[in-house]
Amino acid sequence: MEQYINASIEQIKEFATLPLQTPFQMLNLIKYKDHVEGSEKTGKEQYQEYMQTALPYFQKSKARVLYSGSYQATIIGPAENQEWDKVLLVEYPSRESFLEMITTEGYPAKLRALALTDSRLICLYSKP
Repeated sequence: MEQYINASIEQIKEFATLPLQTPFQMLNLIKYKDHVEGSEKTGKEQYQEYMQTALPYFQKSKARVLYSGSYQATIIGPAENQEWDKVLLVEYPSRESFLEMITTEGYPAKLRALALTDSRLICLYSKP
């Protein structure tokens, strides 16, 4: 099964063209590494470090976590569905605030990538 850690340039370009006129949400599905190479940390510990380091970037973008919890089960979907370690739902005030956040120099994307074995980032938008 293919694994996904970072967005491709094509995915970011496509996202940048979406007609997002109001706040939108990003559904984050996270699968941690058992062990982060070159460290004594687990993926979960590394992801917690990423979240602490990323906090000022989230605050500047005015993002807010609407939900943070653990995956329990898939009720509808394939039996071989990926079991996720963490599920986050984050709201951003605008497309621009999200793009600025992830492209600001110093944003700790590498810390996130070190922590994960797989992930999904799904944009959710409710048209007015």
